[in-house]
Amino acid sequence: MDFQLSDDQRALRSGMRDLLGAVFDRDRLRAAVERGGTLDRSLWRELGAAGFFALRLPEEAGGVGLGLPEAVLLFEEAGRALLPGPLVATHLAAGLVKGAAEGEAVVTAVAADRPAAHLAEADAVLVVGLPGDELSGGVSGAEVLSGEALRAFVAAARPVRSVDPLTPLHRWAGRTVPTGAPQAYSGALPYEAALLTAAEQLGSAARTTEAAVQHAGEREQFGSPIGSFQAVKHLCADMLARTEPARAAVYAAAVTGDPVEIAVAKLLADEAAVRNARDCLQIHGGMGFTWEADVHLHLKRAWLRAASWLTGAGAEELLAAGLGAAGRLPRSSAAYGRPVPEAGGGG
Repeated sequence: MDFQLSDDQRALRSGMRDLLGAVFDRDRLRAAVERGGTLDRSLWRELGAAGFFALRLPEEAGGVGLGLPEAVLLFEEAGRALLPGPLVATHLAAGLVKGAAEGEAVVTAVAADRPAAHLAEADAVLVVGLPGDELSGGVSGAEVLSGEALRAFVAAARPVRSVDPLTPLHRWAGRTVPTGAPQAYSGALPYEAALLTAAEQLGSAARTTEAAVQHAGEREQFGSPIGSFQAVKHLCADMLARTEPARAAVYAAAVTGDPVEIAVAKLLADEAAVRNARDCLQIHGGMGFTWEADVHLHLKRAWLRAASWLTGAGAEELLAAGLGAAGRLPRSSAAYGRPVPEAGGGG
């Protein structure tokens, strides 16, 4: 069995990296920061024209006809580039929300009591229901808000401070979402969303590793590159040692689609993204703390993604329940009848 990427998959990943380098370079990234995270609709349409959102739609429906493993590769590149916007929700809504596949519509998501990203700019909202949560009236799965229902939802939401300058957040002030959502989504959606978010975290972890190694090779102290110092070598090695297991877990979960494997992938990718960004900042020294450096943007986005769709606590409970069901962990919470949290929340 060959677990290496195929030539087509490598070409797909390389093509997306080249595209993002052309349409969202560092100048556009910093411009987006100065705008306060306001979406660039022309960029959104360019992503749609490139098939980013329609990647998994059948060809007869106007899509590319590829699968979750290929989607993971694209979202990994989006994470490397710090591409802003509710990419995951819009990708999942392609073919079901008019204009989502083409990048003409921006779709965000909200679940439980978690804030929604880019709500003020959204043309539709996925309401992800978790078993027993009040926001969706206790309905599992997901539904779409648009039109009058969306306007009522946005009017009742309030902006909240976001740690990420590229991701404006709003929190819903009511207890239940307005009714009248016509489309229903399968219960697999939150797990697919968690996996795609993990892929973004993987891309960020890889990028901060590269940035740290590059800086360590260029920055000199006492007449030598700081990368020659043992303490810095260890930090860089630890970053790579976190990134590659996360990559293996994310790629494997994309093939199986198993919720437990997705939980493992999210846990590893979250840890790699957050801790690598921290170590990258440390290697950059005082420069890493400045607004002009991009390191802090990776750290802030990693924090935000770690709290999206499937949190660390939820992933740990899901993993424990899976091990308990297999007879490997008889004292897990699932063995005592405690409910296992579903994935949910985020853009």
